[in-house]
Amino acid sequence: QVQLVESGGGLVQAGGSLRLSCAASGRTASTYGLGWFRQAPGKEREFVGYISWSGVSTYYADSVKGRFTISRDNAKNTVYLEMNSLKPEDTAVYYCAARDRAGAVSRDGLYGYWGQGTQVTVSS
Repeated sequence: QVQLVESGGGLVQAGGSLRLSCAASGRTASTYGLGWFRQAPGKEREFVGYISWSGVSTYYADSVKGRFTISRDNAKNTVYLEMNSLKPEDTAVYYCAARDRAGAVSRDGLYGYWGQGTQVTVSS
């Protein structure tokens, strides 16, 4: 089992920044890496980005590329999502998830472990 706890959400004005954290515990060695997803009201959950546990591989959705950065601190078993130049359309509940199945990292069905989510609200 893998446990994930997100933190760092909140309310920010457009153009501002936030950093989300995802603390992982348990059998993370049984997973490939950690992804971030988000879900806005009335919309489907969408892929935001991904980082392998080695840190060698990172991927981002086109909608956040150049604005969001994923990093990890293996000593703390924590992954971060640094969000800059935030837009109102970034408003959503953000989830971190551990991928335990091989395949395209953007597919949420490949992630067997999910955090509880943290709300990010960007005001215009």
